[in-house]
Amino acid sequence: MIGQKTTTTPFGRDPVKEGYPLKVCEVLNQLDAPVFIERVSVSDTKHIMQAKKAVRKALEIQRDGKGYAFVEFLSPCPTNWRMDPVASAKFVNEEMEKVFPLGNLRDRSAEPAPVAHAIPRLTVDELLGKGHEGGSAQMDERFRERKFKFSGFGGQGVLSLGLVVAEAAGASGRFVSWLPSYGPEQRGGYASCSVVVSGKEVGSPTVDAPDVLVVMSQPAAEKFATTVPVGGVVIYEGSLPEPKARDGVRVIGFPASRIAAEAGTPKAANTALLGALTALELHGLPEEKVLLALDASFAAKPALVERNRKVYRAGFDWAKNNL
Repeated sequence: MIGQKTTTTPFGRDPVKEGYPLKVCEVLNQLDAPVFIERVSVSDTKHIMQAKKAVRKALEIQRDGKGYAFVEFLSPCPTNWRMDPVASAKFVNEEMEKVFPLGNLRDRSAEPAPVAHAIPRLTVDELLGKGHEGGSAQMDERFRERKFKFSGFGGQGVLSLGLVVAEAAGASGRFVSWLPSYGPEQRGGYASCSVVVSGKEVGSPTVDAPDVLVVMSQPAAEKFATTVPVGGVVIYEGSLPEPKARDGVRVIGFPASRIAAEAGTPKAANTALLGALTALELHGLPEEKVLLALDASFAAKPALVERNRKVYRAGFDWAKNNL
């Protein structure tokens, strides 16, 4: 398990005197089961390199079935702290480390593994690069990297839509990343996710200039439409005003909500958009992998599989016939 520690202590108060959240490493260190416990920081390059070593060792311990491994991160949070990046990194180094000292609290990795069952012996790279549906990510320089941004309100399914595309990419043997971003509200708040699908290892999961932007709310359109570069595509919920994008960007209105409602599942507008993305060949993935990923997303609610397949097909057909 890998955890991250940030603090939301209000600016202007003394966080060292007033206290921090629970010290997770110290709590776990009271248990007998953990094999490896270490606290690291990502405040600067030197600390990041040390953190990388700790994470690799923790993964190796898990891979070899030696037991429970835990790595905790101290991470700067300039936005919540109302500091610039340099000041927030300095705060981590000079203040947070006083309360959360860095270092290894336990390492029993040299001891024999107390495992009674066989565990596949994979390298760490294989462990990190393993795909789904029996497929592993394969280098393919011919496949052009595609960057996606799915955006809207919480509850519209934009995170799920991005995750289905990411799962389909993994099942297709592509390198992929999925990075969600959302507000604290459970419903109605801002939500988006970034997906990168590539024929080689993904350098960064962040997407600042998406090749394809999917928009399901007006605030999302205002926030992201102008970030799409020339040659990119914006596909938006057709009931919204047309987003203002750069010249040279294709802007497509797609009545996802209406199509989903007519197909009998009004809340599945995101699934209708998935059908449109496939019909327009915007993700470059095989349809059978997309459908498998869509089905898998409803594993906990199998009754919804056929209903969403119906919406998907309606969205696919409408896009094929009208776009």
